[in-house]
Amino acid sequence: MSPQDVFKFMGAVKIHDLTQRLSIHTPPWPSYMPLQIQYFKRIAGAHMGQGANGQIIKTSNHVGTHIDGEIHFHSSGKTIGDTPLDFWVGPGVVVDISDEVSDYSLYSPELLMKKAEIKKGDILLINTGYNKYAWDQPESDEMRYFVKHPGPSSDFHQWALDMKIKWIGVDCGSADHPMNTIIRDWHPKRFKEAEAKLIAEYGKTWDEMFPPEVYYQVMHLKLFPKGLVHAENLGGDINKVSNKRVWIGLFPLRGIELESSMCRVIAIEG
Repeated sequence: MSPQDVFKFMGAVKIHDLTQRLSIHTPPWPSYMPLQIQYFKRIAGAHMGQGANGQIIKTSNHVGTHIDGEIHFHSSGKTIGDTPLDFWVGPGVVVDISDEVSDYSLYSPELLMKKAEIKKGDILLINTGYNKYAWDQPESDEMRYFVKHPGPSSDFHQWALDMKIKWIGVDCGSADHPMNTIIRDWHPKRFKEAEAKLIAEYGKTWDEMFPPEVYYQVMHLKLFPKGLVHAENLGGDINKVSNKRVWIGLFPLRGIELESSMCRVIAIEG
């Protein structure tokens, strides 16, 4: 293919923005600092300056669509800025399981592979459907988005390693099941609901299926040291690329010290 053919092809592709809108109203992951925005000068001259609008932002890195870096849970891992740009870009698939899951559900590798073609080395984006509960959506429900969203089955993390998944993205509050995080302790009533559902469906208590010493934040603690990180709070046009193979790009700040970063995520459909 000649350069001209490449340019012609790229001019015809569709680019889908899979990024959640960012605002002072965007809730961070529970307990993290929210986004703060302040003008320090205005065009008319207010606030110690004139001639241009200028702003200062203050935030944690875990607000809206963001990528968790290795160093977030692995002190000797790579920071965001030390990760090569080409790591964030490549072929992958957006797997839509929204019609198969509900509050506290588990999703398995088998379910994902039933829905779409997943290849070794892919970037894997998971559409649980919980993007519809994001802060700026008509069905916005912060409790469901952060506390009740589906999460991976007990064999998922090892499957992801075996498949050499490049990185993972999810359209909800965490790549871990919320009941395998500190949220379990913060919301004991919700944990009782989740465990009752688990017993009804699998005949096991939560700790029988997910021993805490193994599964507490397993998607972070067991995978980040192996270089398998994930993006959280995907949204935007994610429903337009359901179960499609696409070219995926994630663009974080090139922050040399950053443990994580807010970012833009796109899917390119040929």
